[in-house]
Amino acid sequence: MNTKQSRMEHPWQEFYGPNLGYAIELYEKFQEDPESVDPDLREKFEQWGPPPSSNEAVESNVQPGNLKKVIAAVKLADDIRTYGHLAAAINPLKEEKSTHDFMNPAKYGLSNDDLKAIPAEVIWNNAPSDINDGFEAIQRLEDLYTRSLSYEFSHVHNDEERKWLDQMVEGGSVTDSLDKKNQEVLLRRLTEVEGFEKFLHKTFVGQKRFSIEGVDSMVPMLDEVIKDGASDGARNVMIGMAHRGRLNVLAHVLNKPYEKIFAEFHQAPNKELVPSEGSMGINYGWTGDVKYHMGADRKFEGSETAEATITLANNPSHLEFVDPVVEGYARAAQETRDEKGEPTQDIRKAFAILIHGDAAFPGEGVVAETLNLSQLRGYHTGGTIHIIANNQLGFTTESTDSRSTRYASDLAKGFEIPIVHVNADDPEACLAAMHLAYQYRMKFNKDFLIDLIGYRRFGHNEMDDPAVTQPHLYENIKNHPTVRARYASYLEEKGILDSGYGEKLDEEILQELQEDYNKVAKDKEEGGEVQELQPPKEIVKGIPSIDTSVPLETLKKINNDLLTRPDHFNVYPKLERILKRRLDMLEEGGKVDWALGETLSFATILSEGTPIRITGQDSQRGTFAQRHLVLHDKETGETFCPLHELPESKASFAIHNSPLSEASVVGFEYGYNVFAPESLVIWEAQYGDFANAAQVIFDQFVSAGRAKWGQKSGMVMLLPHGYEGQGPEHSSGRVERFLTLAAENNWTVANLTSAAQYFHILRRQAAILGEQEVRPLVIMTPKSLLRNQRTSSPGFEFSQGQFLSVIEQEGMGEKKDKVERIVLSTGKVAVDLAAEIDSSEENLDWLHVLRVEQLYPFPEEEIKKIFERYSNVKEIVWLQEEPKNMGSWNYISPRLREIAPEGVAVDYIGRPDRSSPAGGEPNIHKKDQERIIQEVLEPSKTVSHQGGKSS
Repeated sequence: MNTKQSRMEHPWQEFYGPNLGYAIELYEKFQEDPESVDPDLREKFEQWGPPPSSNEAVESNVQPGNLKKVIAAVKLADDIRTYGHLAAAINPLKEEKSTHDFMNPAKYGLSNDDLKAIPAEVIWNNAPSDINDGFEAIQRLEDLYTRSLSYEFSHVHNDEERKWLDQMVEGGSVTDSLDKKNQEVLLRRLTEVEGFEKFLHKTFVGQKRFSIEGVDSMVPMLDEVIKDGASDGARNVMIGMAHRGRLNVLAHVLNKPYEKIFAEFHQAPNKELVPSEGSMGINYGWTGDVKYHMGADRKFEGSETAEATITLANNPSHLEFVDPVVEGYARAAQETRDEKGEPTQDIRKAFAILIHGDAAFPGEGVVAETLNLSQLRGYHTGGTIHIIANNQLGFTTESTDSRSTRYASDLAKGFEIPIVHVNADDPEACLAAMHLAYQYRMKFNKDFLIDLIGYRRFGHNEMDDPAVTQPHLYENIKNHPTVRARYASYLEEKGILDSGYGEKLDEEILQELQEDYNKVAKDKEEGGEVQELQPPKEIVKGIPSIDTSVPLETLKKINNDLLTRPDHFNVYPKLERILKRRLDMLEEGGKVDWALGETLSFATILSEGTPIRITGQDSQRGTFAQRHLVLHDKETGETFCPLHELPESKASFAIHNSPLSEASVVGFEYGYNVFAPESLVIWEAQYGDFANAAQVIFDQFVSAGRAKWGQKSGMVMLLPHGYEGQGPEHSSGRVERFLTLAAENNWTVANLTSAAQYFHILRRQAAILGEQEVRPLVIMTPKSLLRNQRTSSPGFEFSQGQFLSVIEQEGMGEKKDKVERIVLSTGKVAVDLAAEIDSSEENLDWLHVLRVEQLYPFPEEEIKKIFERYSNVKEIVWLQEEPKNMGSWNYISPRLREIAPEGVAVDYIGRPDRSSPAGGEPNIHKKDQERIIQEVLEPSKTVSHQGGKSS
């Protein structure tokens, strides 16, 4: 047996790098004084003998007194691994490697002769067989870690992962060379990428396209990973990216025909009329969007067995907010939802690729929020591949002004995501980086980040002159050859391709583009004007009448089943008493509270085969300790969800407590819902006002996604809302913002006052999923009203009828000729008013009260018919507890004036205009609330006083 083989079988073989150096130091101490080291280690020294490097030192004439040289050499090697990226040739605008002291052996007290005297294996465990000594080992490591592809792995704390990453790099698996055939394929792809941009640049002068030029290698990188993923069985590949390079990705990765892209440029309006965005795109919505926001789907067929759908998500100008949406796509594509219990997830079925900007990755907080989702049970997707398309510039802002970190990628270190930096001018290294990222994802099911360092050949949008703000940089870029030209020259110089092949190929691609353009130009001459699109008739008509009732006996059976648990499952005693009270709620004389009404709606929806996913901060228990859909055994801590075991269920039910994040979670749920339109997807805010942290998702995706992109959603948002004197952030769900965004029947906005209404509106929402009528649902949900008997509903209200947009208060408005004031309100204040009316001894025949349960679409016809019944009405009042400039008043007032009988005043009762949504002093709040309610019950000058005590 040779010496090297015996060393490899030595029990110390797992020690290398800094650990080996540390063991050597401790062994020296052990030789001087065995009691000076830890007993466990002392036992190893006694059993195993000295660490292998000590033997090697003796064998190599490096005496034990010179072990410091060995330790220094190990430290040098480890520093090269850790800091090699600082010296690597990763910047295409800087041709040479940097020099750094950490690679200078003299800094470590080492000479070349010292290194030659140390065996390679001491410095580099599993060193390649052609490495003969420590000097050669250091030279090879320096070469591996400072090429055009460099690595940052030291922040990955898992030993198995880090060891695998090191072995991939040092074993040569990452940088295998391409064969001639694949090099030709790569050159053709780069030529197509560049040719497309060059053709657009000269044909559509001055139009925005957000060119890929400078990070061209991104397209073959995507080709590579899609091919690998499909071969491994992925059926969906989800891509999210901003503007830069999007048209090129659409053309070449998504196979969007050149003619269609050219047509979109042709149909551009005058850029001076739309200076912020440029030309309009052809799409499936009715209001449209610019072409570099649009997404697409493509069927990929790599072979008979490798088929996948590639999806590029639509994305607005809020660059990174598409990130969680794409993660939601991927999770939905990975899950099977057609059986009861938790959905079954298979992470091999789909994966996500997120392409970031170098300024946006550290700059937009939603990136960090999305990275935080990556290992959470309710949100993980088995590893996302991230690419930073690094222009080294954000619009006109230098990186020194846009981030506090050395690299754009540094944010990922906090999540222990491996990072590689790669020179975008080395396309083969770029493919190697993508190969490593994919292999890591498949092995460890975690995220991986590629920092693709390139440049931006033109200004931010091709209409800018970048030399105004970066004159020296753009003088350099102007003279810098393109990646296609560089790679063609390289292949020709190596004799892999004939001289001139690259230019000939370039001319061929440009000729193909010209031919496609000529077809479009001819069609343009023959065609007419583009017609303005309109919303589908099903959207315009609104949600049809749907019977959402469920037989009472069915509900009773389900209610009993919901209280069945595994044997020996010990529910917290206080909670057990609360849950047992639900048994009688559907019986004669009983009333169903809000929480049970919700649970019954979920159970019946599942029984009809519709899967449900609900997430939010503390949603399993409920922020207000009302839901309790996940029970915890008080003895073992084990959990049990009754809806998972419901015999009637025909679909999956998922409920997850979300991280303390709104933007990423709402985006994720929206994406999940878009990709799984048959699922009832619900997001719940801890308090309604916290939803404003996700305002971009509401503005750009949920409210407008269908109009812009034809992207359907039936997502439900539950926003706790109501004024109980708990301060500004615990009062308002900001209903005014959702009403401001309401148009074209884009969503439903409701503020409900009974458990039965909540039951029916959820069931109605489930019924329209997958239909043309589908739209999101925004509900202002209660807080204090959760346990208010006035919101509880008798069983027959669940077994009869449907959701009502308007409810007339029982016992009011019965003497039609005496009614002079009609008061409309919504939500909690309507219940407060009802309580005051019930306790009043005044004669209120002059008053009628309506609850507007559905604010948008405004139930105009129903309310108008009610008004017509009261011929003597003199005043219509809108009552709200929010300040006048918030809540529903500004939305509702013009609509009430439009349908009010002629000559009837429309007035407001509520708080005055405020800058803050609510006060923080409970006593002042209570006094103000009492004033508002009393004002409703006091006739104004236009209403004759018909009061007095009621008999």
